[in-house]
Amino acid sequence: MNLHSFLQEISQKDGVSGYEDALGSFLAGAFSPLVDEVKKDNLGNCFFYKRGRGEDPPRVMLCAHMDEIGLMVTMMDEKGFLKFTSLGGFDPRTLPGQEVTLYGREPVYGLIGFKPAHLQKEKEKGKAVKMEDLFIDTGLPKEELREKVPVGTVAAIRRNFLSLQGECRAGKALDDRAGVAVLWQCATELARLRHRAEVFMVASVQEEVGTRGAVVSTFGIAPDLGIAIDVCHGSFPGAAEHEVSPLGKGPVITYGPNIHPRIAEKLHETAREYQLPVQKDFSPGPTGTDARAIQVSLEGVPAGLLSIPLRYMHTSVELLDLEDIRSAGRLLAYFIADLSRSFVEGLSCF
Repeated sequence: MNLHSFLQEISQKDGVSGYEDALGSFLAGAFSPLVDEVKKDNLGNCFFYKRGRGEDPPRVMLCAHMDEIGLMVTMMDEKGFLKFTSLGGFDPRTLPGQEVTLYGREPVYGLIGFKPAHLQKEKEKGKAVKMEDLFIDTGLPKEELREKVPVGTVAAIRRNFLSLQGECRAGKALDDRAGVAVLWQCATELARLRHRAEVFMVASVQEEVGTRGAVVSTFGIAPDLGIAIDVCHGSFPGAAEHEVSPLGKGPVITYGPNIHPRIAEKLHETAREYQLPVQKDFSPGPTGTDARAIQVSLEGVPAGLLSIPLRYMHTSVELLDLEDIRSAGRLLAYFIADLSRSFVEGLSCF
């Protein structure tokens, strides 16, 4: 399996927050040949463990969330159309016309409907789309639908993975299946490197609803340091330059109070040493990633954040460059290979 096929596979699999089991099972099989041990905890987090060499090895946690945003059925109207709410941060403007898979008593396909412009009154035209004006249409009779899709059923967007020009790829759930692909690339690189550190790669759950998987994982591992791998906003027309990062120019290293400065600097030093492209970003508060949960777990854990530039975040057509994922995986592998107990001990002394 290569990086393209791995990312395609995990992008097209469904794993809405709190319902990641099927994806976790696939990842367990995909990572098994690359690591020494695969485990799963009570919340559903998947752990891929590689042993370190030598005495008193540092414990490193790499964390990328595998859950995706989705929808949840809230009611069925008298004609059999389903009303829903967002499970995570969907922009309702992107939802009309999307295909979905409803995971009720059995999978049911549907699409998201909205009143056509031809039938809208003049005062309705040009107004923002509201979630309460949307509905899911399955085509099933009300009685059959009630049996198959009870209230509370979750739904995932259906979208095929798409290869664009060069190394650009588009699809759903690349936030943060891109990060999971970085873990896979890192594990592939580490298979040919010697490293002192014990490495705990985590595909975490429920990040989109409160970084819950990262909290549990950090307590379970008790790492000396943790690095979250997520996505950041990729550049696109109309975006302020300081708010986005170009695609294909390497992963993005974040600085800010959520991030231990020595971890960020060590990542930069490693990138320079191995001539890997990287970019910088700055976050003045807690990042919206698993890094915020890692940092404040236990007695406090030194945290880092490495991000993949991604266009059109929290839509079904997220777009990235595969080369940024490759570079991120290599960077983390070389960072780990050079990690020593003395570096870890220095993280507690400014």
